Amino acid sequence: MKKGDLYWILAFVLFATFVIFPTTHEIFVNFTTNHPYIGGFFKFGILATMGELLAIRISTRDWKKPSGLIYRAIIWGLLGVVITLMFQVFAVGVKGALASGYLPGGDSAIAFAFLVSTIMNLFFAPIFMAFHRYTDTYIDLYYEGKKNITVDNVVSRIDWTGFVSFVILKTVPFFWIPAHTVTFMLPPEYRVLMAAFLSIALGAILAFAKKKK
Repeated sequence: MKKGDLYWILAFVLFATFVIFPTTHEIFVNFTTNHPYIGGFFKFGILATMGELLAIRISTRDWKKPSGLIYRAIIWGLLGVVITLMFQVFAVGVKGALASGYLPGGDSAIAFAFLVSTIMNLFFAPIFMAFHRYTDTYIDLYYEGKKNITVDNVVSRIDWTGFVSFVILKTVPFFWIPAHTVTFMLPPEYRVLMAAFLSIALGAILAFAKKKK
């Protein structure tokens, strides 16, 4: 075990303790309820970035700071704000569709969670993932010294075949839909947090897949 492993585990434990410990748990719930977008920003800015660092650790067997780490963390935070909104939009939309009979399932909590997860991951997730792939690639090109970066530069650099065949066709049905079904069975104040924690798990899965190649 390397020193970086201990630092990463310590950061994770501290964050989890803050959420779980009764006194700070109440602070967390009140803050995320009253300030959902700020909460979403920091949840993803911290946890998804930790997932990115963990993925590098697994794939390279060493702790390496990716180029533009601060920019990547800020982008994760902004995506966390969007995800916070989308969770609400899809949850309320599916609940309304169930109530009016446009979707099957009635009052079933499992049906609600599964339908929200499935619809969100089929219609929102691909756009979200493609946008994040674009921003990551843009940052990579910038730190490689590329001048006057264009949309064509970024798009042509992305491995779209791998993106569609693995990220969309494998992680969406086999990871994100089941994982978010569990997420939407939780109380609303914990859903975005759970999604942020899941980004750590996905980072590890992607790293293992890359390592096997």
